[in-house]
Amino acid sequence: MGPWLDVGPQPGRLAAREAEQTCVVMSSSDLEPRLRGRRRECAALDRLMESVRAGQSRVLVLRGEAGVGKTALLDYLLERASGCRIARAAGVESEMELTFAGLQQLCAPMLDRLRRLPGPQGDALATAFGLRGGDAPDPFLVGLAVLSLMSDVAEERPLVCLVDDAQWLDRGSAQALAFVTRRLAAESVAVVVAVRESGDDQGLTGLPELLVRGLADRDARALLESVITGPLDERVLDR
Repeated sequence: MGPWLDVGPQPGRLAAREAEQTCVVMSSSDLEPRLRGRRRECAALDRLMESVRAGQSRVLVLRGEAGVGKTALLDYLLERASGCRIARAAGVESEMELTFAGLQQLCAPMLDRLRRLPGPQGDALATAFGLRGGDAPDPFLVGLAVLSLMSDVAEERPLVCLVDDAQWLDRGSAQALAFVTRRLAAESVAVVVAVRESGDDQGLTGLPELLVRGLADRDARALLESVITGPLDERVLDR
């Protein structure tokens, strides 16, 4: 998939993502990679991909507390998206004051198609991303431009957009993303957004949600035992 894949996690998220990815196990029923204790969540993502491959657009918000495994679920979806275009972005707390920083991450691989957009939309997006000078662009035109860009890309093959840590998106990017997700129809586009349960909803209220909770005791214990090499006091194990 070449340039459509991001080059890796943001600095500082490596440890968290590695910890989440240790949850990957083999399903006894189909021998496909699964996340321990996440059968319900994985099934929902599988259905989402089936719909997108069938020519429908789908939006899903993964909402849960920090460290619960939302990034691992995004990675699971990425594994299921073979043959699709992939665009990824992650909110960065230090960039929250940089307007359209998050949106630029998401759209960067698609900007070779910028000239194919209607003039006002292309101008607005190019200005938003600093590709040309001008006054602050109309947020409505920026949202329309992103919607048109995604639709154009998805005409060739399904497009899967993954946004992590949406609670840290800058306001302009969050508004544009919310605008797009409410207007997708039959474009073969999936937009899956991970956001902290206690974070700013960033305009995501009302969109389809999947609440991601902590693992059940049995699954949490099995996961812990799978990474502990020596004996562990039973009271410590329970904690």
